[in-house]
Amino acid sequence: MQAVEILSGKAFALTVERLCHQLIEDHGDLAGVALIGLQPRGILLARRLRKELQHILGKELLQYGELDITFHRDDFRHRSTPPAPSNTQLDFSLDERKVVLVDDVLYTGRTIRAGLDALLTFGRPASVQLLVFIDRRFSRELPIQPDHVGKWVDSIADQRVSVEWKESDGMDRVMLHSQHA
Repeated sequence: MQAVEILSGKAFALTVERLCHQLIEDHGDLAGVALIGLQPRGILLARRLRKELQHILGKELLQYGELDITFHRDDFRHRSTPPAPSNTQLDFSLDERKVVLVDDVLYTGRTIRAGLDALLTFGRPASVQLLVFIDRRFSRELPIQPDHVGKWVDSIADQRVSVEWKESDGMDRVMLHSQHA
């Protein structure tokens, strides 16, 4: 399997910072906004956004949570091994809040659909926006589009896009993995 680096270093950091500024542009001081990261990989972006927003604004004004979607996925009963759920950390109601749902890669849209289902067990938000680091825009199976995108990556079906985070993988970068030599 071949891998090509498509984003790293300063460009990676600037992409995170740009997403933060877009959120501030859309929501002002972020009061009344809940930033919710989807387990397992969306939480890494959500944590980074939260930290950067605190740095930019000088304080934290938004609610923050992490959401497990394991049992809301449409394929969890079809896997060869039983799914291992992650933790949900959401100790506030979403009623009438502006929610920003965060994931690392948007591909088919199925993870986001599961995230929306899981989200509604915690209340009825006033609105929900989707923020993704990478949008593989030509691979949708469901009609889901992000409101905020770090980078668009055009890829074919047998390719895989992975976002690596310094906190879990040792370095910040986006890789495109291809099956053919």
